[in-house]
Amino acid sequence: MPLINLLLNVLWVVTGGIWMAAGWLLAAVLMVITIVGIPWARSAVTIAWYTLLPFGQTAVRRDEFRGREDIGTGGLGLIGNVIWFVLAGWWLAIGHLLAAAALAVTIIGLPFAWAHLKLALLALWPIGTEIVPVDEAETRRRMMGRA
Repeated sequence: MPLINLLLNVLWVVTGGIWMAAGWLLAAVLMVITIVGIPWARSAVTIAWYTLLPFGQTAVRRDEFRGREDIGTGGLGLIGNVIWFVLAGWWLAIGHLLAAAALAVTIIGLPFAWAHLKLALLALWPIGTEIVPVDEAETRRRMMGRA
């Protein structure tokens, strides 16, 4: 992990990123408790990790990144995202928006506010996305552009 990403991730955790990661873990636990929500729990844990350390990683559409559709990027993924939105997505998005508003008040908080806004969008519609290192996403994007 480059030094700047490490520094930003440490500052992120200190300025409250840990609380939103805990919110994602709470969503995962609630999904597991319902039993029906188990398919969403793994994604919530993955995104909790991304929420804990967002700098140096990015969320990409899985079908675009892998070059093929799967169960989460088709019609079932759409239904899954609607269910997710109703059960957990909207309150996680509100949490990220509130954190972004609080951090945007200061100049030093602007990069963190921007990260929370990206996470708020991800909270609304997470199924069909994958968390990958930024350099891997850039390499893949360049490869797809040439193909």
